[in-house]
Formats: sequence, C-alpha cells, structure tokens
Amino acid sequence: MLMINILAGLLILTSLLVIMGKTARKSALFYALQSLVLVGLFVCLAGELKSHSLYMWSISAFITKVILVPAILIYATKKIDESAVPKSLNSSWLIPITAIIVVVCYLVVSPIKLPLEEHLNLVLSVSLSHFLLGILCIVSQRNILKQVFGYCLMENGSHLTLALLASNAPELVEIGIATDAFFAVIILVVLVNKIYRTLNTLDAKELTELKG
Repeated sequence: MLMINILAGLLILTSLLVIMGKTARKSALFYALQSLVLVGLFVCLAGELKSHSLYMWSISAFITKVILVPAILIYATKKIDESAVPKSLNSSWLIPITAIIVVVCYLVVSPIKLPLEEHLNLVLSVSLSHFLLGILCIVSQRNILKQVFGYCLMENGSHLTLALLASNAPELVEIGIATDAFFAVIILVVLVNKIYRTLNTLDAKELTELKG
C-alpha cells in the first residue's frame, strides 16, 4: 500500500515537470517518465486488487504511453524551429495551484462511497487531479504543442480512474482506450505541424483568425 501511495505522489510530481518543462522535448521525456510510473502503479494495483486484467493493462500502457506517444511527440519537435516556440512563462505559481487541486480533489472523493477499497481513495483523488492538471496545462501554455500534453495528462488521469473503478474490465476495453489516445495524439501532432507550416509559429496568441 505504501508503494501505491508513493507512485501516486510521483504522478503528481511528474505532471508538474511535464507542465513546467522549458521545451516540448523535455516535456515529452517527463511524460514518458510519468507513464512509466503509471505502469508501475498498474502493476501494484493488480496485486492489491487481485486483477489479472491490470497486468495486461500495464503491458499495453508501456507500449503506447512510455514508448510510442513520447516518440511521436519528440519526432514532432525535430521539425519545429525552437525560435518559433513562445518562451515559457514563470511556472512557480503552478506549485501552489497543484497543491490546492490535490487537496480539493481529496476532500471531494473522501466522503463518496464507491465500489473501491477505502484506502485507495487517495489514488482516486490523484486520478481526478490529473484530469484538472491537464486542463490547467492547456489553458496556461502558449505553446500549442505543449497544450497537447494537457490532453495526455487528462488521458492518464482517466486511465487511472478506470483502472480503479473497473479493474476487472476485459483487456480489450483498455486496448481500445489506449489505441484511441494514441491516434488522438497523432491527429493533434499533425494539426500542430500544419499550423506551424502555415503560420510559422506555435504561439496560441497568434492564432486569432480562422480562414477558409
């Protein structure tokens, strides 16, 4: 149980690193690290909940989240001139906001009676926090490529929530979710590259007009 809580805490820490990364490439590497932590959490939950399905989830998550998605995002950064990427804002304010999000999510989850072992409520609050941190990443970043990581954080949060509430769901369900996320990232990266080739910028503030 201690290891599960430690890994849950590392998920929050790596989320901060993803959001605060100075470049999209560094954020991609931090996302790969976070996904590796998530895989470890799946393995621990599989033993705690006695769920064989979660072992299979950890394998598919390792392939898609630790290897494929970061590789796609890193490949996308190679085609982008770093001078076109807006400078990172001072992200020190993200730390207290993240702390507030985690505390609020824990207070919201604690009184709710769910088909879940009570000592896992902390992990459930972390999964909910991830969804909100993903939204925070999207609205706080001017770099539209880094906004893609907001979606990735939200997906990791929803993935963990599903693992907690439906740990015995068939492996096919998890594979479908992982595949959807994988193709969603591909589509988003294609759109980002299209915007860059058209406008030669990744600054969201420059995207003020829509042209047919």
